[in-house]
Amino acid sequence: MPKSRSRQKSHYTAPQERPKGPQVSPPWFVPVLVGLLVLGLVWIVVTYLSNFDYPVPGIGAWNLGIGFAFALVGMGMATRWK
Repeated sequence: MPKSRSRQKSHYTAPQERPKGPQVSPPWFVPVLVGLLVLGLVWIVVTYLSNFDYPVPGIGAWNLGIGFAFALVGMGMATRWK
């Protein structure tokens, strides 16, 4: 028996993906990354040495949180470094 033309399905072929070239981080990325890590470390050290009074006077233990936040952002950037 002859096949109907409406039943014939064309085969789907996925588009070819082109390989991307090597992706690199922008030139400002590493200095900012290292700067944030060092700033966080220095902030935490100054906080401990000043008995939680500095670098920002009056906020107490929040200085420690700010230092850890700087370091955490630096570590987050380090995971994206290529």
